[in-house]
Amino acid sequence: MDSLQERYLTDDQGNRIGVLLDIAAYQQLLDKLEELESLYAFDQAVASEDESMPLEDAIMEIEAQRTSSP
Repeated sequence: MDSLQERYLTDDQGNRIGVLLDIAAYQQLLDKLEELESLYAFDQAVASEDESMPLEDAIMEIEAQRTSSP
């Protein structure tokens, strides 16, 4: 990922209260987050003692859970 060129929003006292990002950088962050969520779900599935399932079924289940989450 390219280096972030963030800009900060500040309150009247100069405290940082928000961040402005280029839309492309924001999308890259969302893509990386999605990737990490999938890896985390996979790691949890591997660590659990649940019955195993085919990889394709696991991917479909992970995707369904991810898209149904707000």
